[in-house]
Amino acid sequence: MGGRVPVSAVRTFVDLLAGRRDPAGLAPRDWDGVIGVARSEAMLATLAHRLSDAPLPPTVAALFADQRAAAKVAQAQALWEAEMARRALAPAGIEFVLLKGAAYAAASLSCAAGRQIGDLDILVLASDIRRAENALLNAGWEWVKSDPYDDLYYRQHMHELPPMIHKARDRMIDVHHTILPRTHRTTPDALALIAEAVELSSGFRIFNPAAMVCHCAAHMLADGDLQGGLRNLWDFHCLVLDFLKDDPDFYLTVVEEAWIHGLADVVKRGFRLSHRLYGTPLKAYSSPMMLAFDRQWSDDFYIRRLLTRDDWGRMTNPVLEQAFYIRSHWMRMPPMMLAKHLWTKWRKR
Repeated sequence: MGGRVPVSAVRTFVDLLAGRRDPAGLAPRDWDGVIGVARSEAMLATLAHRLSDAPLPPTVAALFADQRAAAKVAQAQALWEAEMARRALAPAGIEFVLLKGAAYAAASLSCAAGRQIGDLDILVLASDIRRAENALLNAGWEWVKSDPYDDLYYRQHMHELPPMIHKARDRMIDVHHTILPRTHRTTPDALALIAEAVELSSGFRIFNPAAMVCHCAAHMLADGDLQGGLRNLWDFHCLVLDFLKDDPDFYLTVVEEAWIHGLADVVKRGFRLSHRLYGTPLKAYSSPMMLAFDRQWSDDFYIRRLLTRDDWGRMTNPVLEQAFYIRSHWMRMPPMMLAKHLWTKWRKR
């Protein structure tokens, strides 16, 4: 007998974002799964914005309206926290570049619509990192972690200070001095990233478009285990579409920028994955440089990792999840350092 072939909730969720699925055709049980996946990926408000004009069941429409309103408030809070950081650092003459969600919101980019912004991420010159630390401590921030090993690990190996939280506003800030850990196999040129940053009318500084896409790809594929990967890939997709409007050859622009920072392979993988899941348009070139986005067999593992959720939003492949966790650390540290770090963390648990 014939019938509807079931589609997993995570696939339905991705198809809704990509515009490949008509929300009017979803049954109530489909919405249960989609909402569960969207919550797990911290993308419920993103989906609500994406479907703001779609005919929806009343209960779903009400939920999405609440999510859009909450996301608007959260973004205002995030930008206010950025202003508080500016006020704390300005007396010391320390400038910074906004990163990730706060940067997207400050620039009113399309990926900011409904995007949850947790920590405030900023980038300062490495030469300013200690002065920035002292200025923030004096302005009411304090350390989240008091563990001596974690503190030393951040300071010796990572690309940022240990996380800090404001004792009155309960908002966290991550102060970066580069975009990948010090011991990572790839070493982007942080000085160039800061020097080429652009200033918005608000006075905040953000990466230039190509550097912003490079950072998005690096954060997703070179500095993590793909937790939150669907959200990060959606950021990548939206950024590319936004910047293609002003630069039809943005593919070349961003890959040229990526070469400077050793991120060309990472960025090209980002393009391929985004094309497969969200339909990001791709364009190959033979001049002025060769640029192709031919499918690679290893991409299938990334796709599988990104879609490893059941209809309750739970991870369904712990072996693959663990493999990407190990991979992320393998890229961050030389083998002996990694072994020592994992052993120390295991003993502490």
